[in-house]
Amino acid sequence: MHRSAPRLTRILACAAVPVMLVVAGCSSDSGSKESDGSSSSAAPGAKKPEAKVEPAKFAGLPDPCKSISSKTITTLVPKAKSKGGTAATSSDTAARAGCSWNGLDDNGVKGSQYRWLDVGFTRYDSDQALGSGAERAQEDLANQVAKTKATEGAKKVVGSPVNGIGDQATKVTYDLSKTGEDFKYATIVARTGNVVVTLTYNGAGYAGAKTPSADDILKGAEKAVREAVAAVAGTDAGAGSGEQKSSPSPSKSSSDKA
Repeated sequence: MHRSAPRLTRILACAAVPVMLVVAGCSSDSGSKESDGSSSSAAPGAKKPEAKVEPAKFAGLPDPCKSISSKTITTLVPKAKSKGGTAATSSDTAARAGCSWNGLDDNGVKGSQYRWLDVGFTRYDSDQALGSGAERAQEDLANQVAKTKATEGAKKVVGSPVNGIGDQATKVTYDLSKTGEDFKYATIVARTGNVVVTLTYNGAGYAGAKTPSADDILKGAEKAVREAVAAVAGTDAGAGSGEQKSSPSPSKSSSDKA
C-alpha cells in the first residue's frame, strides 16, 4: 500500500495537466471572440446618422398691406389710390404675399409727382434634401438682387450691402426711362430668418415737375423696408422640425409685375 501511494500521486498530477490546458485554451478563445466583436462594431464604412437641418424660424407671413404703416404710406405715396394697398395674387399667402401702392400728386401747372411702392414676402421651409429655410432664403436673396441689377433699360445701376436691416440686406438703385419720363428706382432685398423681403420704391415728375432725387427715393425705401422686416418678426416664430415639406417654388413677385 505504501508503494502505491507515490504512483497514485503521479497519476493525479498527470491527469491535472490536460485540464489546465483546456481551461487556458478556453480562456484564449473567449478573449479572441471579444476582440473580434469590438473590431467589427468599429468597422470602417459604417453609415453615420444624417444630421437634421436647422428648423425654419418663421411659420407664416404678415399681412403685406399692413406691414407698412399708413403714416409711412401717406408720406411716400401722396394721393395714393388706395391707402390700404392692393394685394398681390397668391395661391399660398403663408409662403408668398405682396402689396403695392401708387398715386399721382397733381399740382396743376406746377406739374405732378408720381410714386410707386411695392413690397413682397417669400418664406422658405426647411427641407432635409434642399437645406434649411435660412439657407434657401439666402439663395433667393442673391437671385433677387441679380434680377434687379439686370432690369431691362436700367441705367446707373449701383448695388451694395445695407447694415442694420434684418439678417442681411442689399440695396440696388438705378434710373429708368418710361412713359416719356425719367424714373428713380430703389430696390432693397432683405432677409430675416427664412423670409425674404423685396421692396421697390420709385418715382418721377410729370408735366415739367422736378424728378425726385435718388437719395430721397432710397431713404424712403429704407424706411419702408425696415417696417416690413419688423412686421415679419411680429409673426409667430418656430415652424417646427427641419423635416418639413418644402415651400412651393416662388412665383413672380408683385414687384416683378410692377
